[in-house]
Amino acid sequence: MEKVIRVGLLGAGTVGSGVIQVLEMNRRQITERVGAQIQLKTVLVRNLAKKRPQLEGYVLTDNIDDIVKDEEIDVVVELMGGLEPAREYMLKAMEHGKSVVTANKDVVAQFGKEMFAMAEKHDVDFMFEASVGGGIPIITPLKQCLTANKITEIMGIVNGTTNYMLTKMTECGSDYDEVLKEAQAKGYAEANPSADVDGLDAARKAAILASLAFNTRVELKDVSVEGITKITPDDIEYARNLGYVVKLLAVGKDSPEHGVDVRVHPVFLPKEHPLAAVNGVFNAIFVRGNAIGEAMFYGQGAGSLPTASAVVADIIDVSRDIVNDTFGRVRCTCYEQKRLCPLEETESSYYVRLLVDDKPGVLGLIATAFGDAGVSLKSVIQTQRNIVDHAEIVAITHAVRHASIQAALQELKGMPVVDEIRNVIRVEKEQV
Repeated sequence: MEKVIRVGLLGAGTVGSGVIQVLEMNRRQITERVGAQIQLKTVLVRNLAKKRPQLEGYVLTDNIDDIVKDEEIDVVVELMGGLEPAREYMLKAMEHGKSVVTANKDVVAQFGKEMFAMAEKHDVDFMFEASVGGGIPIITPLKQCLTANKITEIMGIVNGTTNYMLTKMTECGSDYDEVLKEAQAKGYAEANPSADVDGLDAARKAAILASLAFNTRVELKDVSVEGITKITPDDIEYARNLGYVVKLLAVGKDSPEHGVDVRVHPVFLPKEHPLAAVNGVFNAIFVRGNAIGEAMFYGQGAGSLPTASAVVADIIDVSRDIVNDTFGRVRCTCYEQKRLCPLEETESSYYVRLLVDDKPGVLGLIATAFGDAGVSLKSVIQTQRNIVDHAEIVAITHAVRHASIQAALQELKGMPVVDEIRNVIRVEKEQV
């Protein structure tokens, strides 16, 4: 046990403090599992004058060179967040022969290829388990445990803020603005919540998951994104009555016919689906492979200690490589160049809610408009809902190309009897 693996930590906020805590409270077990001691040597902070009781005893610096140019430091752990200077610092660390561990979904989603190329060039490791799903192990299973499979589908609840909000809307009948204020009060949502509620956070994670699952490079720009801002209590109620729950999902599918289809959007999910019971701030990722069948990974998708658990697991993995003098056992797995499915070619069933004139023949006109666009209706509900001279029509379609549903919506917008298209939400089919 003479070997010591020394670590430089970039950022000591919520997750960074959790990493320090996990390394301390599980020190004996970690040392035994690695075959060497892991020692945090230097911590990069923005403000050296700020008092940090949790960092007493550690060397603090505001100069990245004090870490990347320190020959004693073996591993650099980046927990600063954001694109820059995090990307620059990680590349600089690898250039100096240091393995890198990060929780940075932004950098991995947009610059993963560059990161892996740098790691391979300098024969070091680049690990990012905590970038998706917080404490849930999913990156390593996709890169190692499930590599005997051809994965055809990966689908997940990967944003705890929106899942909490949709859960509260479902359980309490609250509207969007009300649950957003509550989420902000509890610290689940930022003052500017757009990254979460507009689906951008989930889209970054979807790009990472799809790249790993389907062995082809999927970038953030390749992900179709819709958020939850248009979801209303009425949509939640219709979903319940029809046997569904509303969830914001990151969806990735790979088929010989359509190619790789990656998107983030609200979904009517059958109550029987394994993801339907994932509530509150919890995350879950559902995987379908041709050998394993169906598998689901569930747990806390954020928080200091859960995320730190994933970060420290990567530190342990890297440290084992250092002890055994080996690196890059699993390099970049995006070795294919698969066709990406354009949004208009994607297929799904849809929920469409319309406000129409309440008079004879309207339902027939609506059905004809769908039919003319090549959209087949699975079910139709018409209700007054205390609307004077108007009614709501809710239609669930059979699976249809996105281009066809868009054509139907254009036709409906131009009809005098249609006053408003109130919402359009994809419907996930029942499991077979």
